[in-house]
Amino acid sequence: MPGGLVLIAALVILDNDYAAPWIYQANRTLPYIVLGIGFLIGLRFHRSRLAFTVLLLILADRALHYFGPEGVINSNHETAILQTVGLLLPLNMVLLCIARERGMLNVYGMVRLCFIAAQPFAIYTLLYKQAGIFKYLDSKLIPLPYIDRYGIPDVLLLVYGVTLLFFLAYALISNRAIIRGFFWALLSSAIALYGIASGTGGAIFFSVAGIVVILSLLETAYIMAYHDELTGLPARRSLNTALHTLGRRYTIAMLDIDFFKKFNDKYGHDVGDQVLCMVASHINKVGGGGKPFRYGGEEFTVIFPGKSKSEARPYLEKLRTSIADAKFKLRSKKRPKKTPKTKRKPINTKNVSVTISIGSAEPVSAFNKPMEVLKSADKALYQAKKKGRNCTV
Repeated sequence: MPGGLVLIAALVILDNDYAAPWIYQANRTLPYIVLGIGFLIGLRFHRSRLAFTVLLLILADRALHYFGPEGVINSNHETAILQTVGLLLPLNMVLLCIARERGMLNVYGMVRLCFIAAQPFAIYTLLYKQAGIFKYLDSKLIPLPYIDRYGIPDVLLLVYGVTLLFFLAYALISNRAIIRGFFWALLSSAIALYGIASGTGGAIFFSVAGIVVILSLLETAYIMAYHDELTGLPARRSLNTALHTLGRRYTIAMLDIDFFKKFNDKYGHDVGDQVLCMVASHINKVGGGGKPFRYGGEEFTVIFPGKSKSEARPYLEKLRTSIADAKFKLRSKKRPKKTPKTKRKPINTKNVSVTISIGSAEPVSAFNKPMEVLKSADKALYQAKKKGRNCTV
């Protein structure tokens, strides 16, 4: 989601007769609207991959609209253009997916734009000077008779199948919204190609693919704004939103890593970041319906909706002891960056551990607003520090 839902919604809407009157108008205007929005958002957020992916989808749509089967202009090469668009689109999307984000208004952006713009001219040259090369796109690769009924060459089926599997695997491994967007956008473009090849129509699915990519960028922006990039926990902005949704009965806990500044000074900020991630992974598993957040620095917050202090305390104590018992292994500075081909003597490693202090509070008559309870929990945390740390107050 949301790419899958958008695609399903488009399939349902276009399958009904009441959509027929405005589909023609949508085919004329929607591609340019999507292209404009994609480029504006790409410029604003410095996301060239978004802008160029939308450009690719709209170029494919317009090329087939004018020169493809049942296109506006009779080029006598309709099938070859359909096959070439179907071959180049997924390959270009893979290249954009694995390329590093380098912005648009610079040399890298211009190079990518020129690379995309050069492809239609290359196809045009081949069509009128080396048209025989396109016969290889009709080669029989998959010996399954029922595949022929779809009217799509085996080469395109193979390329789309492999590319969809690539995006699916990448999305499952990375769990990134933009990769999920690429997967659903490519699937939408495959539906569009099938509709055009079979004569049932469906060019509007190229625009749907562009919309999916744009939504995936907006989802990425949301994740960046509301989630902490280092630990993956919801960030301070998410906490502020969650505080407004609490009822009358809840507990707020503030957690702080003990002596974290000294730890950072001794072992370095890289190791400190690893410790933050380790502690965050434990906090993310807190029981009792607790919702964890990174408050900032080495401080974390856990909200227990519907639970009193006494009900939340066992879960906080279990969390505190689990972090205290966890051992963190420091790698030696002499450890090579790459795994050596020959076995060497084991390099000494050092196990260290960290502890956390916890302060919790619940609403009372004098302090019944969430921000007041949060400040009370922070005062309780300060008392836990004064009591010797590694305790809950």
